[in-house]
Amino acid sequence: MAWAEAGGSRTARWLSANGRPAPTRVEVVTDSLTADDANRMASQGIAMLWHGDFHNARQILNAMDRRLGAGTKKAAGTPADGFYRYRQSRSHRARILGLLLVPLDPGAVVPLRRAPDLRETVAEAYGAIGEPSIVSLHELVGAIGAHEWRRNGVYVGALKGRIHPHYGTFFPTRSEYVDLVAAAALPADTLAFDVGTGTGVLAAVLARRGVRRVVATDNEPRAIACARENFRNLGVQDRAEAVLTDMFPPGRAPLIVCNPPWIPATPHSSLDSAVYDPGSRMLFRFLNGLADHLEPGGEGWLVLSDLAEHLGLRSRNDLLSAIDSAGLTVLERLDTKPTHPKASDRSDPLFEARAAEVTSLWRLVPR
Repeated sequence: MAWAEAGGSRTARWLSANGRPAPTRVEVVTDSLTADDANRMASQGIAMLWHGDFHNARQILNAMDRRLGAGTKKAAGTPADGFYRYRQSRSHRARILGLLLVPLDPGAVVPLRRAPDLRETVAEAYGAIGEPSIVSLHELVGAIGAHEWRRNGVYVGALKGRIHPHYGTFFPTRSEYVDLVAAAALPADTLAFDVGTGTGVLAAVLARRGVRRVVATDNEPRAIACARENFRNLGVQDRAEAVLTDMFPPGRAPLIVCNPPWIPATPHSSLDSAVYDPGSRMLFRFLNGLADHLEPGGEGWLVLSDLAEHLGLRSRNDLLSAIDSAGLTVLERLDTKPTHPKASDRSDPLFEARAAEVTSLWRLVPR
């Protein structure tokens, strides 16, 4: 990306782990910038390259965020309308906040006053930095939070241990779906596939339950690296392996587990892809391919929230029809209510849907 500075033209490499395009209008700003000025410039599509104190930049970012959250909220006509307004608001917020930029020098050094050492954080999100680069401060702050999650880990009761999520890999802060997999009766203990493994949490649970070999798949290299590291940390690497592939691995298994994205909508970032799936493509691909990858007498475990149903984005009949069309029968459905804080947060824009949500483990067998 290019910008004007000190009477000349400057360029640097644009970095975005979420694939956002480089801004086309860039102005250099310093500590004299006010939050009102920042909001005005951002609303005009002008990106602000910060050349001041790092902590002041974070304060400006926080002030911009507060102003964005202070707008008038109109009541939605339907749950689906409310969801799409919520998504549009989140997208607008990310676009505006993404226009405050900070520089990175080679070696992942932030050349700003009072900037912390972010070399590990930057490496996890963007890889090695060998040339002058520019990054959105909003995205960098997200990478800082992700680094802390990775360093501290997320305790998973079913494992009696911690999962350490990598940047861009969805982490299991909701325990109810993990607990369903930990409690359901195993059809066999010889082999299991975990399709779309993410951090590897469900594969690790199956290995800890005594399944002798678990093949975990994902089409994201970050997820595969994450799952492999978690398998080693949990001591199940001799039973669980992570394979980079799209959907099913070769062969058949007596148990195949899948926790696909729950909401049929377009993702806006790499992390969104674990929650949002346009047209329920992964869900339907799993159902349609399941029978061909199950051993005789085997089961497929579909772990799915019904949040999309409460939002009016997919009906229960849509799901049942897809199961039937794939030549599958529901052997049993195990249900649980969510325990995460948003389910009881009345200020959440999607509160009514979240409060009614049920997460289910569908035990499926071929007809």
